[in-house]
Amino acid sequence: MQREFLDFNTMKRSEINHLLTESKVGSEVLVKAWVRTKRGSKNVAFIALNDGSTINNIQVVVDVESSDASVLDKITTGACIAVNGTLVESQGSGQKVEIESKSIEVLGEAHPDEYPLQPKKHSLEFLREIAHLRFRTNTFSAISRIRHAMIFGIHEFFNNKGFYNIHTPIITGSDAEGAGETFRVTNFDLKNVPLAEDGEIDYKKDFFGKETNLTVSGQLEAELAAMALGKVYTFGPTFRAENSNTTRHLAEFWMIEPEVAFADLDENMDLGEELLKYLINYALKNCADDLAFLDKRLVDEEKNKKAEERSPMALIEKLQFVGENDFVRLSYTDAIDILRNSKPNKKKKFQYLIDGWGADLQSEHERFLVEKHFKKPVILFDYPKDIKAFYMRQNEDEKTVRAMDILFPGIGEIVGGSQREERMEKLTQRMKEMNVPEDELWWYMDSRKFGTAPQSGFGLGFERLVLFVTGMANIRDVIPFPRTPKNAEF
Repeated sequence: MQREFLDFNTMKRSEINHLLTESKVGSEVLVKAWVRTKRGSKNVAFIALNDGSTINNIQVVVDVESSDASVLDKITTGACIAVNGTLVESQGSGQKVEIESKSIEVLGEAHPDEYPLQPKKHSLEFLREIAHLRFRTNTFSAISRIRHAMIFGIHEFFNNKGFYNIHTPIITGSDAEGAGETFRVTNFDLKNVPLAEDGEIDYKKDFFGKETNLTVSGQLEAELAAMALGKVYTFGPTFRAENSNTTRHLAEFWMIEPEVAFADLDENMDLGEELLKYLINYALKNCADDLAFLDKRLVDEEKNKKAEERSPMALIEKLQFVGENDFVRLSYTDAIDILRNSKPNKKKKFQYLIDGWGADLQSEHERFLVEKHFKKPVILFDYPKDIKAFYMRQNEDEKTVRAMDILFPGIGEIVGGSQREERMEKLTQRMKEMNVPEDELWWYMDSRKFGTAPQSGFGLGFERLVLFVTGMANIRDVIPFPRTPKNAEF
């Protein structure tokens, strides 16, 4: 017994992904992991272990007769154990190696009458209710590893292209989008908010001395940095107080926002397409096991769907297709013509019918263009100025702006960006038309006053990217702890 205790404290722990791919048969190993399943007979027990380093489990074979029965009784689904044993060739199918156990220590029990993740199928809705435990399932461990890979790939992409990462404020006094759907930030006692003489809230007495909110975008600050550093990008949390309960919206999510000095809209579209292809191919190369699991999961799910509701491609096939093919580039005007003359529009199948030029495209229109008409990702550009933000560069026709959106199958808009308006007189005119207060954005106006230059940028919704890469259907399942209306439990 003393020898076993010494082994657990002196041996170096091996991760399961290393054991399954690199370790030699016959070597003595120590694994610390969580029990996925335990099965067996009077003579032998088989324990499937997973430590999060891979989607794949490793099997531990235990000689029941020579083991402590009180320890084996504590080894249930969800328990955490340490196993010291010998790596041997697997006698069963599914993996090349397994561990013949010499000694086992239970590090943490998981009482089966309380542990909610027993080895059976659980609905995604149920797993959202126990988000603190859903990392332990195959689906969510795979998503978590892919999410990490995408984070790393994003930084690698921009670093290799000479961009500088900028941390922009989370607390800000501006609303970059002009939508007004922001979360207020205050340290006021809400039961005793100070009022000014006119009866309005006296924000001068607040912590920052002015009205502040959680950021909806780091773009405006990134523009300032681009005017000195040339190529920058942000990667941070953003917040929208939008009462939306769709499968594509969150109140707290992450955004990647590059800004490039001297770049026009064409270069902006090139960068967006290159980034998305890079990340998709990065996932295919570095997340093969997790994608294979999610691919099979999607195939199994779609067996229960009607033929017309099934995806035309399996997950990995879809990723390969998008990663290898050029995106379609189409003006908003041409897109409207296609949509207006489409069967869903003529037969009034669209929820929002397209009557003419100027309509703000909805997800159903974007997905029709991508999934039905072109069957490829689409980049739309040159939108009507009346449905876009104040900072977008106006075209010579004075009706459209140099905006672009990248549309993906199953997602709709995944990237939104534009060439920025660098001309002071045009920017000032547009801000007045849209009632954007110049005095609150005096610092932004200064960037047009002192050494202005053409520049472009976009925002990539990180969770929408992960949604596409993993093939999941609900954005709440690709962020660890989703924040949505009436939901901030964990």
